[in-house]
Amino acid sequence: MSDSMSETFAGRRVTVVGLGRFGGGVGVTRWLCERGAAVTVSDKAPAADLADSVRQLEGLGAALHLGGHDERDFLRAELLVVNPAIPPDMPLLLAAADAGVPQTTEMNLFLQRCAAPVVAVTGTVGKSTTTAMAGEALGRRFAVHVGGNIGRSLLSDLPAIAPDHVVVLELSSFQLHRLGQFARGPHVAVVTNLAPNHIDWHGSFEAYAEAKKNIFRFQRPGDVLVLNAADAGVAAWAAEAPAGVRVELFDAPAQPGHGRDARATHGQDAHATFELKVVGRHNQSNAQAAWKAAEAMGVDRPTAAAALAEFAGLPHRLQFVAERAGVRYYNDSKCTTPEGGIVALEAFGPRQAVFIVGGYDKHVGFEAFGRALARRAKGVVAIGATAGQIVAAVEAARSGPAPVVQRADSLAAAVAAAARLAEPGDAVALSPACASWDMFLNYEQRGEQFVELIRAP
Repeated sequence: MSDSMSETFAGRRVTVVGLGRFGGGVGVTRWLCERGAAVTVSDKAPAADLADSVRQLEGLGAALHLGGHDERDFLRAELLVVNPAIPPDMPLLLAAADAGVPQTTEMNLFLQRCAAPVVAVTGTVGKSTTTAMAGEALGRRFAVHVGGNIGRSLLSDLPAIAPDHVVVLELSSFQLHRLGQFARGPHVAVVTNLAPNHIDWHGSFEAYAEAKKNIFRFQRPGDVLVLNAADAGVAAWAAEAPAGVRVELFDAPAQPGHGRDARATHGQDAHATFELKVVGRHNQSNAQAAWKAAEAMGVDRPTAAAALAEFAGLPHRLQFVAERAGVRYYNDSKCTTPEGGIVALEAFGPRQAVFIVGGYDKHVGFEAFGRALARRAKGVVAIGATAGQIVAAVEAARSGPAPVVQRADSLAAAVAAAARLAEPGDAVALSPACASWDMFLNYEQRGEQFVELIRAP
């Protein structure tokens, strides 16, 4: 669809629901204002808490109604643009729906107007890295635009996105939940894996899974669905692919390597190990998923492999920070699920890593994570609201003196405790397996504080 927004939005009353402390609603607000809409931004947080986001909207003419929601902003609007983090059962959204006020999202607005084919990635863990890897591989052949949950809004880039470009999007379950309002799927959809997450928002694991399925539910004949063969639940979704959609499966090799010593042992076999700088079998899985997405767009394996070999990883995702006294420190603050914590554990040898874990309680179980920590970790330092639950899960699963388990009342105290437990040749990983909201504004702030603590003189 062409971008004739001056005709579509000029003079229309649009309410952006949720500005966000870190600018989640800034991009779409700016875009709407530039197209002549009469924009109101509604957020329950006070202006002082949204200072950076508010500063970015200066001079645009948007009305900022902060510190609480006003029913009139919802019922008198001609359109609501809803931030992904806003729960679907918000009473004012339900009231607006009953009143016939249409609702959309920034992502739906973008997808409706994007001229280029879209490669979209979702999953419980690995979606950001897979998105970035796919962007690198596709970038060897196409002009590529990477965005969605992984970065800034791409709405302002629409004029520069040509039909022969490729857009690569990371899509969260929140974004996918409302994709049904648009009912158009990406040309290539990738699902990395699935495990319980965001139950506090979706209400159940089943509802969470249903939201994830929207990534392929509206695909059309000729589109491609890439699924993880190692995840039985995800692989089974092949049977639900729309008619005419080609399904491709990926899996990591049984014994992948990493770094400059890793080599593909099967020539150009489709499932051979990629040479990677980033550590862990999970990153081999991410690379295989990215390669399948690139292949679906016509990129050959040697080209993709060359791009993947240069990929240095993303901040807050098993990011190497520094080595201190022979101990290597890794920032994995983006790990916000127990499944992600298990994946991180498997990137290190048994009893070779001390893990800093814990955080906000999303009401998911820690039994499997506790068993994995008991089996592989050298030490566990627990912080935050879930510290007691994780400690209990480890204690229930242990069969010997290892790992040493401690609790700390701050991240600084946890880093100091982990440093005492680690010996030369070991690693210390901040891999919380929980969201950050009990102690930090977001996982980035948590990770940045960890990096500062490690790099402090």
